[in-house]
Amino acid sequence: MAVGPPGRSTAPLAVFEEGEEGVLTIAPMLERVTPAVVNISVRSRVQASANPLLGDPFFRRFFGIPEDFEEMPEREVVSAGSGVIVDGDAGYILTNHHVIADADEIRVTLRDGRWFVARRIGSDPETDVALLRIEATGLQEIRFADSERLRVGDFVAAIGNPFGLGQTVTSGIVSALGRTGLISDGYEDFIQTDASINPGNSGGALVDSRGRLVGLNSAILAPSGTSMGIGFAVPSNIARNVMEQLLEHGEVRRGRIGLIVQTLTPELADAMDLPRGAGALVSQVAPDSPAGRAGLERGDVIVAMNGDPVRSSSDLRARVGMLPVGRQVVLTLLHGGQERVVRLAIGAR
Repeated sequence: MAVGPPGRSTAPLAVFEEGEEGVLTIAPMLERVTPAVVNISVRSRVQASANPLLGDPFFRRFFGIPEDFEEMPEREVVSAGSGVIVDGDAGYILTNHHVIADADEIRVTLRDGRWFVARRIGSDPETDVALLRIEATGLQEIRFADSERLRVGDFVAAIGNPFGLGQTVTSGIVSALGRTGLISDGYEDFIQTDASINPGNSGGALVDSRGRLVGLNSAILAPSGTSMGIGFAVPSNIARNVMEQLLEHGEVRRGRIGLIVQTLTPELADAMDLPRGAGALVSQVAPDSPAGRAGLERGDVIVAMNGDPVRSSSDLRARVGMLPVGRQVVLTLLHGGQERVVRLAIGAR
């Protein structure tokens, strides 16, 4: 993805192109994809905070407040986020679950100024992905990329609606892959980027140099609540998997293999006289489970799944959680110091 010198044709996969004024630009790519990124306005009603004095019996008697008075007035809250059109013909839009979680009304505004009330198809809090639909014509969509092929150092651009300012583009690189620990009890495999992501960007597009969707902007890590060069996106493969399940079942149906695992750290490897390296150490096996029937035991170390290395316990949990019930998987593990390969089917929860 090198930048071509002036006066020579730009390679098909180059990040930058030479513009009319002889300057390097990504404007042609953005002109194709930005119409597919939408602004989302969410209206919801929340209960107003109760005055602590209302809990004082003397205060209630003094002001004649009835004993059965408990209900507090509601107030309307409006919040903003972003979304990505992934099927222009059907009007499907991907966004974050946390953007629309408590919505009474979801309004989608397109780049051309048109707005529509969206219908929620479904959402999955465990991956922070939601699917919406609008009835509209002439919609531009973004194509999916294979997020498994991302590498640290790849160019990316984040498109969204930070602080409700309107559509904004920031750029950077993939800083890290497979980040976890951001969602409690979630299925995490976040892309980390230094492209600026701020409040309101949530649900917007993270695209590669060819304008393909590699992730949904989801979170930032900053004490001030604004971008400090550490942003996170849900990989496009996870978002696509969730979308397909929501369309087919109306919910995400996850399976299990019946294991409790922990990440194999260098300290654990030394204590158990195991080879150092990445993997998931089996702590417990449910007896009547796919893993139990396949012969896995406490102390086994799972080092690969379907031929791809297992980096940690969170990595294994996320990958199993994205597979449908009945899917066959191949686990490579260290069993008694020897490498062993087992096949099992994902079981129902």
